[in-house]
Amino acid sequence: MPASIILSNLSLSTPDGRALFSNIDLTFGAERTGLVGRNGVGKTTLLASMSGEHVPRFGRVLINGTIGLLRQDVQVLKGATVADLFGVRPALELLRRAERGDASADDIAAIDWTLEARLETALARVGFELASDTALSCLSGGQITRVRLAALAFAEPDFLLLDEPTNNLDRDGRNAVIDLLAAWRGGAIVVSHDRNLLETMDSIVELTSLGTRRYGGNWSRYREQKAVELAAVRQDLADAEKRLSELDGKAQEAAEKKARKDSGGRKKRAKGDMPRILAGARKDRSEDSGGKHAQIAERRRAEALETVDTARRRIEVLQPLSVKLPATGLPAGREVLWLDGVSAGYRPEQPVFRDLSFSIVGPERVALVGPNGSGKTTLLRLIAGELRPAAGTVRVRPDFALFDQNVSLLDPALSILENFGRLNPAAGANACHAALARFMFRADAALQVVGSLSGGQLFRAGLACVLGGTRPPWLLILDEPTNHLDIESIEAVEAGLRAYDGALLVVSHDEAFLQAIGTTRRINLAAKVLHIHGRII
Repeated sequence: MPASIILSNLSLSTPDGRALFSNIDLTFGAERTGLVGRNGVGKTTLLASMSGEHVPRFGRVLINGTIGLLRQDVQVLKGATVADLFGVRPALELLRRAERGDASADDIAAIDWTLEARLETALARVGFELASDTALSCLSGGQITRVRLAALAFAEPDFLLLDEPTNNLDRDGRNAVIDLLAAWRGGAIVVSHDRNLLETMDSIVELTSLGTRRYGGNWSRYREQKAVELAAVRQDLADAEKRLSELDGKAQEAAEKKARKDSGGRKKRAKGDMPRILAGARKDRSEDSGGKHAQIAERRRAEALETVDTARRRIEVLQPLSVKLPATGLPAGREVLWLDGVSAGYRPEQPVFRDLSFSIVGPERVALVGPNGSGKTTLLRLIAGELRPAAGTVRVRPDFALFDQNVSLLDPALSILENFGRLNPAAGANACHAALARFMFRADAALQVVGSLSGGQLFRAGLACVLGGTRPPWLLILDEPTNHLDIESIEAVEAGLRAYDGALLVVSHDEAFLQAIGTTRRINLAAKVLHIHGRII
């Protein structure tokens, strides 16, 4: 029987009891499926239910085959090695004993003599040459992710369940994931916001609060189908709203006609032009007829309202963010950042990079690239003044804003509105609300406490507070802005940055993002790396 995962009438909830979605019916076979949806919709929980780590509220998960799960974050045990991740340390120790001549006949019979070669092949699939006894503490987070992925493939499960596998990976790492999945002959279910990775999928399953929907083809094909579907639903909504408006108009017209007729009848009765018995009978007939017409009209209106509500529920999409920002006033020839012969690190005798020189002039959009561990975040800390150079000169205009991965320029204890006022003290109340509305924080949404926001909301709130003022800064510095954001949030951030006319310095491995915001130049730190804190590059 072919390997499969079948979800039957599945209903899931969060650990605190919040319902995610209900009555899901899906079947997965030996193909690559991208699982997409907004932050918090339940993608990770769905993967956990398939792996048996999460118990559904209702329904069943039927697994025919074996499962390998790659979680987003895993704590590395102290002293753990590459062999531990692969689960082969005892087998390798047995092999070593045999090589020393210390193994018994029973031990030798149990030895897998191909083990080391298969380990090398598995690591090569993700672009690594590592000894099996390499300590995981010597690897960067991105490198550990690649080794974990190699270990999953090494076990040869029928299904790979991958939760954001390209988060924190450099370009080589992302390409290694794409190449591994391209050669994978089993099933793969991939939660990802990486559009380049999603382009390699065979199908896309979208999760929304309305349920799930499968789309054949890759990311581009999904977007095409989604656009057609949304256009049709919007037309349905327009037709339903028009029908409701027409019914309301007819009801108003009928009410006015009845009021005129009733007024005429009352005048005739008052003049005595009509016998009392005849007048009473006409009044009764009018009331009966009016009551029946009112019931019919109310029933039709209720049906029209239900049609409108149904159409609105089907459009469960965020309106695209499109903002018009105040000009920064940055002259084309003005220098905003200058580094000359800079060496820096956390120990003077072991700098992360040295002799680094570059400048940013005018509204340039510069991408800072390099492999994991090459010092990109270190360089941003240096520019922000959080780290002093060991040698060389750093000069940056004070008119800049740094967005780290936690958007720490915002106070998590304050609301979005309060943060805006703190960062833009000259702005009045109306200006604050208008600026936040441009970033889709309208009315009560602007009163949300920053510490309660999702990753996508947090970054959008940071952009709103910094770019929404009367005079945005000349230079924005962004550190991996798309990490942990859903695709709708990424596209909202892209829209905001496209509307910004200042200079950008961006650390990102997301090629689609770098293209979308119009980067014009790249600075590669790989050539400047001296020592990566014991990490293997």
